[in-house]
Amino acid sequence: MAVTASTRTRWAAPLRVFERDERLFAVLLAFVMVGGLAALGLVPLRPRHRVDVYALVIWFALYKAGILALVTVNPGATRRIFTAALCVDLMLVFLLLYLTGGGDSPFVNLFFPLVAVNAYYFGRWVGLLLTVVAGMLYWTAAYLAPPDVAWTAVAIVMGQLGLPAFALGHVADRERRARAEVERLNAEVTGTLTRLQAAQEELVEAERMATVGRLSLKVAHEVRNPIAAIELNAELLGDMVQGRVSEDGTEATALVTAIRDQVAALDALTEEYLAFARFPRPQFEEDSVNDMVTSVAEFVRPLAARQGITVKVATDATVPPMEFDRTLLRQAVLNLVKNGIEAVSQGGTLTLTTSRVDETVEIAVSDSGAGISPEVGRRLFEQFFTTKPQGTGLGLAISRQIVEEHGGKIRWSSIPGVGATFTMALPIRKLEHA
Repeated sequence: MAVTASTRTRWAAPLRVFERDERLFAVLLAFVMVGGLAALGLVPLRPRHRVDVYALVIWFALYKAGILALVTVNPGATRRIFTAALCVDLMLVFLLLYLTGGGDSPFVNLFFPLVAVNAYYFGRWVGLLLTVVAGMLYWTAAYLAPPDVAWTAVAIVMGQLGLPAFALGHVADRERRARAEVERLNAEVTGTLTRLQAAQEELVEAERMATVGRLSLKVAHEVRNPIAAIELNAELLGDMVQGRVSEDGTEATALVTAIRDQVAALDALTEEYLAFARFPRPQFEEDSVNDMVTSVAEFVRPLAARQGITVKVATDATVPPMEFDRTLLRQAVLNLVKNGIEAVSQGGTLTLTTSRVDETVEIAVSDSGAGISPEVGRRLFEQFFTTKPQGTGLGLAISRQIVEEHGGKIRWSSIPGVGATFTMALPIRKLEHA
């Protein structure tokens, strides 16, 4: 077994040279032509017609090796190389006929492998054309180097050349069409399998997300009532300890405040899960994108100011009123703004801009934070993926869902150490009223 494997490995590299049809054709043509020439050299010639056939065989073999090298080095010019080689082969056979007795030369038999093999490569109609050319060259050589040949002899040679050449060319054409059809079907099957695999992965992911969504909805529903009770009791407890000037009273007030803050954060968390699980259908009404973006900026400005962050707004006056769901789109922008505020350090800047690009309105939210790493960027819109300790990983997913419900797309860009920009591109939507 080891010897067999070693032998197979030894011959693997040389055989790979013949994996391409063009190289195999070059080797096949060289084999039949050189072999035919060597075999015909065994036929005795008249003294005045003798040539050094075996030297000619060596030179012919070197010439065919050169053709193989050209095809290997320059595969794009294969057809031109084979056409030129065919012309050279025809002229060499013609010269051999002329030098070795014309109509009596045995080298007329070289036309048979030459025409047949080229008919297989170029097709049946080229095979018939080569048959006519070979017959004319045979007749011309006999005319220039008597004895002449009768037209019946030329016709017989052409018939013997043309019939197998046409048959081989026909078989080759059918084989090429069959191969092309197989390759086409293989490409279709491969594409179908790829699409099926992608669809299966999407289906599994969708099912997983649907399961998580149902679970989130159930958990959020179950948690809301206890959260409301805790918040109410914390508020009552706060009223009870408020006004007490003792050290214990002050500590109790601080604890109650911390409880209420955590309850508020938990309530916001459940609301975000509920928003994701029960995504509403957009209600499109004509409104101003610029006004909506400005109102979001004004809403977050006090919070940003407490953290030392400057909020800038730049709206494009050419942005027209358009149909969109103000509540949903405001939520999408607000999610991006919240992420920007969390990414910006003290003294940073958050910028909201609108612009019109052809028939699209773009809303961009830029921050001067640390930017987004490529590792995080690859999973940026993945549901439940977050880099924040208290994050849900749903903010960007919800924003993208809202934008897609408006027929738009969301993209992002980032420069490490400079900041990140999220851009929502929305088509200008105009509903026709009856």
